[in-house]
Amino acid sequence: MDGFIARANIDHYLDLLKGPDVPAGTRSTITKLLLDEENKLGREQEHLEFAESRATTCRENADRQRRLTDAFVPGTSERIQAERLLDHFEAIASLVESACLQMRHRLNDNSL
Repeated sequence: MDGFIARANIDHYLDLLKGPDVPAGTRSTITKLLLDEENKLGREQEHLEFAESRATTCRENADRQRRLTDAFVPGTSERIQAERLLDHFEAIASLVESACLQMRHRLNDNSL
């Protein structure tokens, strides 16, 4: 049951972090909560697969945002906002990918 709740919370926090207008303090708090939930997933292969699927989705979101950003004229307010959102998406992707790496290390350490 705890794994299910952690997964639901992770999805919820990732959705919250997608917003372009999340204040820095709130973003920091949500990021901390996201990391806490990822740490709860523990050392099971199933949890790693879940985290890796979320990392893939986050990277795809960042790639899609990069393409959208490139479509705007440099220096316009739309481009500036798109770049800010791209920065957020890339930060989220890096965060989730780092959590996956840590989970892989924990799994490998357990298997020894």
